[in-house]
Amino acid sequence: MELVWRTRSAGETEDFGRLLGNLLAPGDVLCLYGDLGAGKTTLARGIARGLGVGGPVTSPTFNLIHEYDGRLPFYHMDVYRLSGTEDMFDLGYEEYFYGRGVTLVEWAERASEVLPGERLDIYLEAYSGEPDWREIRLFSRGKRYEELVKELDALVRTGH
Repeated sequence: MELVWRTRSAGETEDFGRLLGNLLAPGDVLCLYGDLGAGKTTLARGIARGLGVGGPVTSPTFNLIHEYDGRLPFYHMDVYRLSGTEDMFDLGYEEYFYGRGVTLVEWAERASEVLPGERLDIYLEAYSGEPDWREIRLFSRGKRYEELVKELDALVRTGH
């Protein structure tokens, strides 16, 4: 299932993430795709808020992963700087992907060989000429994520 949503500000992008974060369950894996400046970290911040994470949420570009406590553990990965799949093994990705928290992977295309088959793929794209507008495309991979996308679509459409 695919859902396409458009936001017109960083705040709206974060709000969309918060709605998504409210719906997440243990073991969920979210994969983010998009160019530099597409809004991946803004969306991640919203997801963290939906998971009850307080305090600053920043991109783990140089650390590879930030771990946050909320109603569920939130693992925010940025694998942009990885040199290959072996680095994912060194990171211990299985503990995150198949654990009790929620894992979000920025630059997921760099870890494609080890991503779980069931996951939510999220593509972010900036509009040319509108610096704060984003198109967010969600693709569900698996029944769990199909239901998640349906539920999110209903929430977004009703403004909750």
